[in-house]
Amino acid sequence: MPRVAFVGALAASFADRVRAHLAVPCEIVLTDETVVASQLPEVDVLVTLVFTAAMGAAAKRLRLVQVPGAGLDRIDRSALPPGASLANVYGHETGIAEYVLGAMLAVSRSFGRLDRSLRAGRWESQWVPGVPPPPVWPELAGKTLGILGYGRIGRAVARRARAFEMAVWATQRHATRSDTQELAFLGGPEALDAVLRRADYLAITLPLTEATRGLLGERELGLMKPTAVLINVARAEIVEEEALYRALAERTIAGAALDVWYRYPNGPGPTFPARLRFHELPNVLMTPHVSGWTEGMLEARAKLIAENIQRIARGESPVNLIPSPE
Repeated sequence: MPRVAFVGALAASFADRVRAHLAVPCEIVLTDETVVASQLPEVDVLVTLVFTAAMGAAAKRLRLVQVPGAGLDRIDRSALPPGASLANVYGHETGIAEYVLGAMLAVSRSFGRLDRSLRAGRWESQWVPGVPPPPVWPELAGKTLGILGYGRIGRAVARRARAFEMAVWATQRHATRSDTQELAFLGGPEALDAVLRRADYLAITLPLTEATRGLLGERELGLMKPTAVLINVARAEIVEEEALYRALAERTIAGAALDVWYRYPNGPGPTFPARLRFHELPNVLMTPHVSGWTEGMLEARAKLIAENIQRIARGESPVNLIPSPE
């Protein structure tokens, strides 16, 4: 009977759903990073967002490290013991893509500010007698959406943006002609500057790697239009914190919707999500890394995790296998 350990609160949130999809008997253990090393010698499958050298050294019969998300930035792949595979899951594309479109509308049309004003009896509209009407809002139709990272999420965003009659300019690590269908432009990493200059909205959907860490700094943000809005649903560290704060505070870009952050909670108390005071900027929509947290995502990931556990029990290769680094 395979022994499966779910490490940490996020991984544990999948445990009951995974159990409901299992067709083989398994022993399921819920644990956390502080004590998992002592349990690893008896674990066959580890469902975790983090894997360290210490964890690898303690694993005696580990056959699969199953990441319950797409990102591998906390996985030390060199620490995987011999015979252990690494796999991740997706299923978050729809939720994140819907968030991106919603965030573009919310920031461009100041939904948060208008809601707060009207709750206080202030009508920021053309309906107030004797008061000049406010500036008109931009429309998404006819605007250009830049997408950095034309993978699963980027494609899902592009499909929805085209429904809003937007032109899509995208970058992809290995751009191919077959990926250009219905895009206004698709280029490789060398096209970054061109996309930054063109975009009215910029969605960041890249994985965090050594190549993408700090990809957007003062120079890159300075290429963007002063009317542009940045949406980050990938990893905060892709954009340099100080450069982004300064661009927003000085209005060299118009605004941002940020769902990923430079600092995360270590406990249940209040935690500001960055060293700098983004929370004081009126042109920032802040959400706590929830863009992909949807019913559809939870169900899709639970099914895939259960499938991989069953494959390991049958001695088969898991799906979404991450190849060893070259």
